[in-house]
Amino acid sequence: MRLSVMLLTICAAIGAAQDGGPLTVNGVRYASQKSFIESGGRCATKSLSLTEQDEVEQTIAERLKKRAKKAGVVVVPTYFHVINNGAGIANGDISQTMIQQQMKVLNDAYGASGFQFQLVSVDRTTNASWYNMTPGTQSELDAKTALRKGGADALNVYTANIGGGLLGWAYFPNIYASYPTYDGVVLLYSSLPGGDAVPYNLGDTATHEVGHWLGLYHTFEQSCSTVSDRVVDTPSEKGPAFGCPVGRDTCLGTKQAGADPIENFMDYTDDACMYRFSAEQAKRMQDVWAAFRQP
Repeated sequence: MRLSVMLLTICAAIGAAQDGGPLTVNGVRYASQKSFIESGGRCATKSLSLTEQDEVEQTIAERLKKRAKKAGVVVVPTYFHVINNGAGIANGDISQTMIQQQMKVLNDAYGASGFQFQLVSVDRTTNASWYNMTPGTQSELDAKTALRKGGADALNVYTANIGGGLLGWAYFPNIYASYPTYDGVVLLYSSLPGGDAVPYNLGDTATHEVGHWLGLYHTFEQSCSTVSDRVVDTPSEKGPAFGCPVGRDTCLGTKQAGADPIENFMDYTDDACMYRFSAEQAKRMQDVWAAFRQP
């Protein structure tokens, strides 16, 4: 699984994190990788407040009392919507090979958690306005109104040259009942495998955003609090990691001390540094699926 690329990129990422050199993402130049992370560009998914999170936990508990989780692997119908500004990769018209590689990255990442993503269709739309959309804009709503397919269980992936120096965003499953049109994952096209958004071009922006789509929070949620990300087996961390800072412990001196989960898909590290979900994250995704997305 992309081992040689991973090892090379990890080494490069550690160097970048240490020297704090400039980083350019989607045409936006940052003074350092740290500056990019602090800008919020790694993930533009809107966080839920603690009150909203508590409501989600209550809903999950109530619904799981009334409906059983279906046995076996969850097969997720997946629709790719390629929004471009014309023909060719330079205009965001990603190849079928890149899409297939992205599907493999997702299935490799989620297989042990009991999910399989099955590509149903790919459509391509040339639209200059949608091509540079950002979260919550009319362009996003128009694109999704025109393109979205399936119900709550369908993963809709939109690729474009999204604005604001962003890599991607998603919507949590509890949002679906009120705002079904917005549901899905939006990705910077060059973050897919083979793209040029180094060091975020191995496909794990999609892995990360799909994690939100399945109900996971960031591993650094609520900092060093015991509430953290609502998952008991992911160590707390004070804030997002970048590069691949092996051995980092940002909650040192607190009851939540311990090595930060920099290898977890729900942190902000480089794609090559991410490689796992925890057992309790897998359980949470299964519970959330049954509560909010299971047909």
